[in-house]
Amino acid sequence: MVNFELTREYIENLRSLIAGKDEETISALLEELHPADIAEIYEELTIDEAKSLYFLMDDDTAADVLTELEEDDRKKFLTSLPSEVIAKRFIDKMDSDDAADVLGELDDERQREVLSHIEDVSAAGDIADLLAYDEDTAGGLMAKELIKVKENWSIPTCLRSMRRQAEEVDEVYYVYVVDNDGLLKGTLSLKRMLLSSVDITVKDIYNEDVISVKVDVESEEVSNIMDKYDLVALPVIDSVGRLVGRITIDDVVDVMREEAEKDYQLASGITEDVELSDGVWHHTRARIPWLLIGLVGGILGSHVVESFEGILKVYTQIAFFMPLIAAMGGNVGIQSSAIIVQSIASGSMGLEKTWVKLLKELSIAIINATVLSGLIFAYTKFMGLDNALTATVGVAMFSVVVFASLFGTFIPLLLNRLKIDPAVATGPFITTTNDIIGMFIYFSIATMLFTALH
Repeated sequence: MVNFELTREYIENLRSLIAGKDEETISALLEELHPADIAEIYEELTIDEAKSLYFLMDDDTAADVLTELEEDDRKKFLTSLPSEVIAKRFIDKMDSDDAADVLGELDDERQREVLSHIEDVSAAGDIADLLAYDEDTAGGLMAKELIKVKENWSIPTCLRSMRRQAEEVDEVYYVYVVDNDGLLKGTLSLKRMLLSSVDITVKDIYNEDVISVKVDVESEEVSNIMDKYDLVALPVIDSVGRLVGRITIDDVVDVMREEAEKDYQLASGITEDVELSDGVWHHTRARIPWLLIGLVGGILGSHVVESFEGILKVYTQIAFFMPLIAAMGGNVGIQSSAIIVQSIASGSMGLEKTWVKLLKELSIAIINATVLSGLIFAYTKFMGLDNALTATVGVAMFSVVVFASLFGTFIPLLLNRLKIDPAVATGPFITTTNDIIGMFIYFSIATMLFTALH
């Protein structure tokens, strides 16, 4: 396997080979590449050129490449193929979870057509079962392929059954133990099994300590559980405890990446999941809500400034530090909210009560506020500014930093308690709110101090 780097020259050369129908050279090039590299090449080709590549690959590689494609590219490619080709060329070679993910991108009628062309009725049934689950749950993530043995089996019986089952499983992470009703009982260590005598049963040597999730558990919780317990695979059970599938670490990595992208977009003020390839209207619809909120916030901020028009006319130098106060309030609020959102997302918040978290953030805020207000106080003194302005900027900086820090901590905790994604509190919401309240604090302090000192 080569370390591949996609270049314009490589694509142009490949297109020339496709146009010249030099199948032998193209096949030799593809054999050197990982499926992920071939998927990267696909994005630079037309549908017809991509088809030429796909039909030169062996079935297993073609199926792996299809799963590596971006969702939009994969959907366009599948739309151009007959249902029978999709079934026999791709779906037959995939694990049940990958097959369900691919079919889930097609409409219901097309799904039924593809499933009807799968010769293995049992495999088709497994895929159909997975399609019935919400894609954002454990049931939607799991694969049906796994190795399981019954607790009353002898070691020789286990070995024979495991050999048959292993033919359908790419990676054997765990051997699961079930009873006659299919209820999950535990896991079986391969080492203990190999070292045990042939006259004992699985019940005598299996490990009862097994972590599992039910089919309706949300995917984000699944990823948190696997991360917390360092699991490479997680068994999935139904409502009565029967083993129905397993989730592997590669599926969870995809969930983590998608959640990170979603949170990043929310923090940036994008309300929907968008890709670069999405249309103009989709991007506009995703961005405009928070921009409108920002517009309203700006209007409210202007009214705050207008309400203190009197003191601004008399002491115009107050306006010099407005951008600084607003910027520091926004920055501090985003820092605090980002830390809390990250802790919530990773499940590392612990059992501390809300007031304990707020008290801790208050301590941090006071330290930061003292440093920042001290520096700005020293700067204004050094510049020889009016004593009232020096005091106003120093006190306002301290007050705004403390408020913004507590506000940035409290809002994500509140949203999380209300079952709203707290990531919405790490971007425009915090910035806009702190701008308005920060200006109000600044002008209120300025009014009091300038009145008292002049």
